[in-house]
Amino acid sequence: MQLSKRLLAVADMVTEGNRLADVGTDHGYVPIYLVKRGRIPWAIAMDVNKGPLARAEKNIAIHAAGQYIETRLSDGVLELHPKEVDSIIIAGMGGSLVIKILTEGEAVCRSADEMILQPQSDIAKVRYYLNEHGYQIIREDMILEDGKFYPMMKVSGMDEQEILKGSRKTLTEDEELYNRYGRYLLENQNPVLWHFLKKEAAVIKEIHANICSMDSTEAVTRRKEIEQEMQYIHAAQKYYEV
Repeated sequence: MQLSKRLLAVADMVTEGNRLADVGTDHGYVPIYLVKRGRIPWAIAMDVNKGPLARAEKNIAIHAAGQYIETRLSDGVLELHPKEVDSIIIAGMGGSLVIKILTEGEAVCRSADEMILQPQSDIAKVRYYLNEHGYQIIREDMILEDGKFYPMMKVSGMDEQEILKGSRKTLTEDEELYNRYGRYLLENQNPVLWHFLKKEAAVIKEIHANICSMDSTEAVTRRKEIEQEMQYIHAAQKYYEV
């Protein structure tokens, strides 16, 4: 089975030997890939809709993996039990939905050793949520595929010091940048993030040029927001100058 670059990167974040739940599994490609390569012993392919789950069941049967992968109809992780799995993948959906799943299934999510999250939007909001609720991001990656950028992260546990830090109203500039762009991506000078920052800088510059000629109250407010965004991008780009 040949996975897309995005799904391959998500799969590679799963710790070898872990029991896996793949939330929003769609075709079931990731658990099938990991089982067939002997990376994991067992998995649950989960989806809120019957159609994707039927596709997953068909693919599981084609690859003779039924002994190792079960399917389960579930809204997020609501049908998953605490400690039932070691790893939880929540990938390929919007950031608001990721946060909803984490919130509604908090007991289950906290009981897992790790979660691999790959929100398709509102990435900063997901990182803010994790920070505020004491989750630790321990690994990050970013993939460019078919012209789209896909950040992803491995998350673990709950640390009291992290919760205290997350409860602060004011973040340092570095903490703000970490939430926006990813600490490990910045510190490791991830090349895909560099391309993302360059693209964002060009877009922001064009928007700023267009809005500078306007003098309405809304335009002035928007211009200040754009200038702040430019400052964040420039600060992030400095990580690549070291």
